[in-house]
Amino acid sequence: MKVEKISELTTNRLSVYLRCVNELFNDGTRTISSEKLAKRFHLNSAQIRKDLACFGEFGVRGVGYYVEELRDHLHKILGLDKEHRVGIIGAGRLGTALADYYGFSHTNFEVIALFDTDKKKIGTRLGDAEIFAIDDFAEVVERERLDVAVIAVPAQYAQSVLEDVSKAGIKAVMNFAPAPLKVDDDIKLKNVDLMISLESLSYFLAQPDPPGGKN
Repeated sequence: MKVEKISELTTNRLSVYLRCVNELFNDGTRTISSEKLAKRFHLNSAQIRKDLACFGEFGVRGVGYYVEELRDHLHKILGLDKEHRVGIIGAGRLGTALADYYGFSHTNFEVIALFDTDKKKIGTRLGDAEIFAIDDFAEVVERERLDVAVIAVPAQYAQSVLEDVSKAGIKAVMNFAPAPLKVDDDIKLKNVDLMISLESLSYFLAQPDPPGGKN
């Protein structure tokens, strides 16, 4: 089934649904309705049905969703039925912390390589991942079949790194550098900026009567 024009908000919610369904699966739950799913995990049942309907019909009238089947569907929709090989550019504190993240061991994402300019780090290993010279990026991408890049360098170097990533043929990039980046239309860029979230919380705290809720 070809799916087009699915918003990023929708795909973000699918990731949330997958976490919920994984928990149900591990609990031994076989079926669940959208209403019970929403109630248990503080979601919106109408939104669940609307989001899933973008990708086909998964529920059964009078039964709800078969948990294992829905879990498999969400894996395929999110492209998690295949391995993703990750390269991290920047082997400083952030880059090494990301590479050492325990959560990677339970996903289809595997950190294969890190890249840096520090000669003392080049050739060393962090777990199963080797640290390479940034000048060897394109060669390593091709040899190791990397398909996801993570940018964890100072802001002033991020645009140059992104250009190297683009030239190497990687189309999926996560950027942790606090810098606005110019990106080609055929590359999907996700920016993760901790300060933006903290500043949003600061705005919330500055209000005389701050509203509740989460976003």
